[in-house]
Amino acid sequence: MVTPLDEQLGLDQKGLERLIEHLISGGVHGIFILGTTGEAPNLPYAVRSALIEEACKLAGSRVPVIVGITDTSFEDALRMAHKAYACGAVAVVAAPPYYYQVSQADLLRYFQNLALASPLPLFLYNAPLNTHSWIEIATAVEAAGLPNIAGLKDSGLNMGYFHAVREGVRQMPDFSLLVGPDDLLAEAVLLGAHGGMAGGSNVLPRLFVELYEAAAARDVNRVQTLHQHAIQFGDAVYRSADYAANPLRGLKCALELMGICGSASTPPLQPYAKKERDLVERYLSGVTKLPAL
Repeated sequence: MVTPLDEQLGLDQKGLERLIEHLISGGVHGIFILGTTGEAPNLPYAVRSALIEEACKLAGSRVPVIVGITDTSFEDALRMAHKAYACGAVAVVAAPPYYYQVSQADLLRYFQNLALASPLPLFLYNAPLNTHSWIEIATAVEAAGLPNIAGLKDSGLNMGYFHAVREGVRQMPDFSLLVGPDDLLAEAVLLGAHGGMAGGSNVLPRLFVELYEAAAARDVNRVQTLHQHAIQFGDAVYRSADYAANPLRGLKCALELMGICGSASTPPLQPYAKKERDLVERYLSGVTKLPAL
């Protein structure tokens, strides 16, 4: 989930309410806050805490909330885990601490200690484009057998890696494998993933829920149709501008055009310029014609 912000970069309460209702009415099975799409590393702790409180309150018992706690500080990550627990979240997610390069042995020890200290189950988050560090295959498989480590969200854009981890944890049925990128959701689920955390569902939750459900049901014909819609979404909303600059800007642009929340983002991220915004608006004007929606 993106983090709705006001022009002063505080939490946009009304936008948050509209976004969560939009997601739940669109059929999502859960909400992941304070991830990459949620701008977590750029947000002050006060905003992170307020988001955890309000998101858990608004979601209530309707869908589970999972909270990102990635941080360079072990103590601050753990503090956010306790905040998530107190507010009713069901799990936390942590990527490798960024800045210092560490060995895989050090990384495994870090996750083990964090999981043991966390009051909630911990999902590992492989996000090498952002952290510049991989949770290597052997590390992920070994971590899967540790107490209180519940799963892995893989955003590495490498299906070979995903398949290898899947094979390594095949005898661990309680370990949950989730994929991050929208355009890999169907392939991953067809090949054994338990689900995904698709950023595109901020805008079109029903599309990505139905794509997941079709893949889980092995309805390949429907998967092909819905996957093509997901690719068209990505081309219009993410790749209207420099994709490497961060796709969340496209999501916030679309959400603003839909009247759900504003496009304000944390520096150095900037909202889409008029050219990109016009492309997104043109796409949204035709999206209701999609047979899947």
